[in-house]
Amino acid sequence: MKSILKTIVFVFCFLQLVSCQSQQEEIIKKIDKETLKENGIGKNVQLIDVRTQPEYENGHIADALNFNINQKETFLEQISTLDKAKPVYLYCKKGGRSNRAAELLKQRGFKKIYDYSGGYDEWSKKID
Repeated sequence: MKSILKTIVFVFCFLQLVSCQSQQEEIIKKIDKETLKENGIGKNVQLIDVRTQPEYENGHIADALNFNINQKETFLEQISTLDKAKPVYLYCKKGGRSNRAAELLKQRGFKKIYDYSGGYDEWSKKID
């Protein structure tokens, strides 16, 4: 009976530890259009468009900076100018490049990364 009780206590403690770690490690959060509108637009955040310059020039979200993820070395230099303590919001065309960019920011110590997975395609879509 004591060994069963010890096992139950051990499993419970282990699950608590794993649960706390997974909550602490959630540095990258996928967000939708409404979340970006509410929490990112017009706020004191760093909004980064990771598409190419021609894509950016053809239309972008207001106040977004253009850091092209496809030019990795330049991209890494550009993100080094950002404040790691402030939230960073990322977007691309549909979500693939912003996901890559989010991982790079995480590797470099950024703690609050929001990946708008709908991308500029969703953002600019007209509602009928």
